[in-house]
Amino acid sequence: MTKIDSKIPEGPVAEKWTNYKAHQKLVNPANKRRLDIIVVGTGLAGASAAASLGEMGFRVFNFCIQDSPRRAHSIAAQGGINAAKNYQNDGDSVYRLFYDTVKGGDYRAREANVYRLAEVSNAIIDQCVAQGVPFAREYGGLLDNRSFGGAQVSRTFYAKGQTGQQLLLGAYSALSRQVNVGTVKLFTRYEMQDVVLVEGRARGIIAKNLVTGKLERFAAHAVVIATGGYGNAYFLSTNAMTCNCTAAISCYRKGAWMANPAYVQIHPTCIPVHGDKQSKLTLMSESLRNDGRIWVPKKLEDAKKLQEGTLQGKDIPEEDRDYYLERRYPAFGNLVPRDVASRAAKERCDKGFGVNNTGLAVFLDFSDAINRLGKDVVAQRYGNLFDMYEEITDVSPYDNPMMIYPAIHYTMGGIWVDYELQTSIKGLFAIGECNFSDHGANRLGASALMQGLADGYFVLPYTIQNYLADQITVPRFSTDLPEFAAAEKAIQDKIDWMMNIKGKKSVDSIHKELGHVMWEYVGMGRTAEGLKEGLKKMKEIRKEFETNLFIPGDKEGMNVELDKAIRLYDFITMGELVAYDALNRDESCGGHFREEYQTEEGEAKRDDENFFYVACWKYQGSDEKAPVLLKEPLVYEAIKVQTRNYKS
Repeated sequence: MTKIDSKIPEGPVAEKWTNYKAHQKLVNPANKRRLDIIVVGTGLAGASAAASLGEMGFRVFNFCIQDSPRRAHSIAAQGGINAAKNYQNDGDSVYRLFYDTVKGGDYRAREANVYRLAEVSNAIIDQCVAQGVPFAREYGGLLDNRSFGGAQVSRTFYAKGQTGQQLLLGAYSALSRQVNVGTVKLFTRYEMQDVVLVEGRARGIIAKNLVTGKLERFAAHAVVIATGGYGNAYFLSTNAMTCNCTAAISCYRKGAWMANPAYVQIHPTCIPVHGDKQSKLTLMSESLRNDGRIWVPKKLEDAKKLQEGTLQGKDIPEEDRDYYLERRYPAFGNLVPRDVASRAAKERCDKGFGVNNTGLAVFLDFSDAINRLGKDVVAQRYGNLFDMYEEITDVSPYDNPMMIYPAIHYTMGGIWVDYELQTSIKGLFAIGECNFSDHGANRLGASALMQGLADGYFVLPYTIQNYLADQITVPRFSTDLPEFAAAEKAIQDKIDWMMNIKGKKSVDSIHKELGHVMWEYVGMGRTAEGLKEGLKKMKEIRKEFETNLFIPGDKEGMNVELDKAIRLYDFITMGELVAYDALNRDESCGGHFREEYQTEEGEAKRDDENFFYVACWKYQGSDEKAPVLLKEPLVYEAIKVQTRNYKS
């Protein structure tokens, strides 16, 4: 096993982690020899990075899979964004945010990165307020806060139940200004297919124009990937339908390491699956757990009646309700971290206490909050979320408890990056959810927006200059270089091959098979036997894809089925990576739960002696070959590594 040097400065806190003064002339807009940077993705991380780099004078090419950055999946984030402002005067601090994040990640995060994240969190709020983001405010005009899982303080800033959308509009405004000034050129409806390496450095990308179907070449001095996570490998997830891992997998195939792919987050508060024709799941914000109480019936006979539809949740008396999170975790109650709440819900449903017709749901009840605060206050806090729930289920949460169940949500694993957010490929950077760096084995709620904006506004724009410092003498690259031609030909050959399979199965039918295998064998509960079986079935699905796929239409012009097929082929590779990593990690931690490794009380049982490292997987030249494991040892200096405790 090769050990990795992650370039972490000595000590948990790097006093000088950016190079603000280096090469001032590089970022002068008047300098005609500006450096070119490609930013792939226009979610919060991508849009903020592109806007910041443009503001600093770089020439930026920003690629967007949607018709507008405003439709990036960041808009789906509902509940809020964390920052250690301590406005509630309840004892919060940068260190406490740092500690909660490391603990929430089950001591599998890189300590120095997390401290930096906590350190810049306050500046993010100031930046967004200056942009006009309409955060909720108290009666006196101060910014309001609420709590999220894994914290006993109120540090989450929010804009009703649409925080991600409002933050993205702020970043989009900054991005639009740079587009107007001319430092950023925006390419909408383009999807990255491959990264181009010239003499071992990332020097451009091959992108597919999703309208014309043509492959196009783009060159730059550096490439930044901000394309989100791989949750849609499971088919049913809270991710938007177009969310995919093709950009990340193309980097992996070119030599970028994939780190901790087994760390997949299950979100505890999603609307349950209601049929086999469903194409995605809907998230109900974790913020609902501030005032909502999670429960199931104490009596199995009541659960049976709920499953049969002869009884409603509101009809069960208080003394017959089991508020199991409050019972098991009295210190945190309903605000335990997501992995803990998800496993607890699964345990209750596995025992037969599920409350819907499938037996895979628990109640999230607001009757107590409505009685205590009044319906108007609850509506003011969560009204749009309640409306969304009623629109989907035709049940009003004001009158009846919500039904929720865990579902695939965020992915903590991703492309390996060093402390400066550079991958194992020189000149290739990864930010936001598509890298692995800040959340360990489990992300605390409201930290995704924090990481995306921290990377985009306050980390990458400075750390990337350390790489670019000596690139001012390097002339712009021609896309006529043989490396670009070879990369484009490889993509075109793959597309021609897929179009010519001419089998009988649709892309979605094969993707559903993959999703079923992923959820069944590589989902909430994993075993060595199940993971081996899952890997075997995924290889069969790959064979099915390669011999029996049918893509209607032509490769020219817009062909959504072709685009989905390209993504599915990469999802199969990603799914195998998740299984390889989960099989290697003989322990339970955070979102990775091996059923063989649990305490008597059903909690995750870590093995710090043998698995206190970041698992990095290196491509071996073929999707058929198993990847090679590299290890980056974790070093903790400020925090004592111990068993998580949310009971006291």
